Amino acid sequence: MSPQPATSTREIVWPSVITVISAAILIGAEVFGAAFAGGWALAILFGLNDTSAHILQAVLFAIGVMIMVGFIRAAQRIEPFTKRG
Repeated sequence: MSPQPATSTREIVWPSVITVISAAILIGAEVFGAAFAGGWALAILFGLNDTSAHILQAVLFAIGVMIMVGFIRAAQRIEPFTKRG
């Protein structure tokens, strides 16, 4: 007889997924709100025109996206989304 290959299934751990998504929504609202308001405030502080203010907001928004990606990756290491079943 030949040995049967071990098949392991992965199950989604929904409480972990929901916890991380909920935290991401909360933190994302803060990060992106701060990016928008910060870009607006810095544009006024430095006397930039509307186009420059939008560019600054876009740059801060992109930094916010990088922050959120880092948060999701770190949270997934702490709260794994799957487990072997």
